[in-house]
Amino acid sequence: MAEISEAIAMIKKAETDADQLILDSDVKSKDMIDESKVKAEEMIQEATDSANEEAKNTVFDAEDKAKKEANSISTDAKGNVALLKDKSMANVDEAASFIVKNIL
Repeated sequence: MAEISEAIAMIKKAETDADQLILDSDVKSKDMIDESKVKAEEMIQEATDSANEEAKNTVFDAEDKAKKEANSISTDAKGNVALLKDKSMANVDEAASFIVKNIL
């Protein structure tokens, strides 16, 4: 009889140990899931921040390039205006002489 009692006690202990193992596994799996969610959110936030920073840099680079191009166009235009003015001024004296000759 003692052997049956010991066997029943061992079975009950095994059941208790199994139940505890199941509870421990549930807690551990929930912790792992929570940790995975936190890591995933951190990775998403990092990727979002990185993408936003890259977008800002792209915009700033485009603005800088556009400003440089605008300055280059403006400089070229000023040079062309000065050149046209010089050519026009050279013809002013000749035109004035022509007008004076025709009037007098």
